[in-house]
Amino acid sequence: MKLAYVKRGLTLLLISILILVPVACSSSKNETIRVAEVTRSIFYAPLYAAMSQGFFEEEGIDLELTTAWGGDRTMTTLLSNGADVALVGAETSIYVYAQGASDPAINFAALTQTDGTFLVSREKLDSFEWDDLKGSTFLGQRTGGMPQMVGEHVLKQNGIHPHQDLNLIQNIDFGNIPSAFASGTGDFVQLFEPQATQFENEGIGYVVASFGTESGIVPYTGFMATESTIKKDQELLERFTRALYKGQQWVQEQPVELVAEAIVGFFEDTPVELIAQVVERYKSQGSYATDPLLKPEAWENLQTIMDEAGALPEYVDYGDLVNTSIVESVLN
Repeated sequence: MKLAYVKRGLTLLLISILILVPVACSSSKNETIRVAEVTRSIFYAPLYAAMSQGFFEEEGIDLELTTAWGGDRTMTTLLSNGADVALVGAETSIYVYAQGASDPAINFAALTQTDGTFLVSREKLDSFEWDDLKGSTFLGQRTGGMPQMVGEHVLKQNGIHPHQDLNLIQNIDFGNIPSAFASGTGDFVQLFEPQATQFENEGIGYVVASFGTESGIVPYTGFMATESTIKKDQELLERFTRALYKGQQWVQEQPVELVAEAIVGFFEDTPVELIAQVVERYKSQGSYATDPLLKPEAWENLQTIMDEAGALPEYVDYGDLVNTSIVESVLN
């Protein structure tokens, strides 16, 4: 009799579990957000930190990150519904808008707030002056790209006319610029990290100036989604932005060595010590945005730089391509 009651009790318990487990699973199921990043860079450390520290999972999000390798490819991926969110320079949203897009890309969260390149000299200079560039061979970035636009803007601010005062080389592919300099081309070069710090460590070149510091606040890289996606999934994007904000705050609060250890898995061929050096350099000059708000003055600075380079197709009001309601819901 007792055995019958035990069997009956176990049967009822098993039925209860079978009924309750699917309900529990469905209620805890995360939503997926597909993010296409323009490149893989230590410049984006707060995003990778948010991923490695589980901040997206805390917000009920499974993040699928792919690297598109280029602004055009990133925007094409976003606009063709190959991604829900794009991590790319804000200037690309202006290009798309100017082409009359029916569903424009809207900036909703900032990641970086300065240019990420550095001026590297082949020779070690005890005291650098911008006039040292005059008459030199300068290995610049691709014409029309944001790094080159910022680079030329900074040079002009410091009394250097890029196309008159320099032997300016711009016909080398982005990925080959570091190796070209390492092999002997150019007296100066404009480089991203970690190449700038790596070259300094190896005695190949020496960082003498920061284009990020010189050019001021600019929405260099941030997150955007199509207007229709924001209308449809605003609550989901708010959770995404909240996780990102946690990552931004975490990077600001933690020592650079801990940040490097947290993101080294995203950079298989880069030593953790080098990553820590780069994070320190970017943190010290304020390159990482401390919150996701894309500020109006940064938007204006971006268009000033684009206009000066002859690359601004039309002036676009801040409110037309920047959505602040998502960030405001996170910060308030």
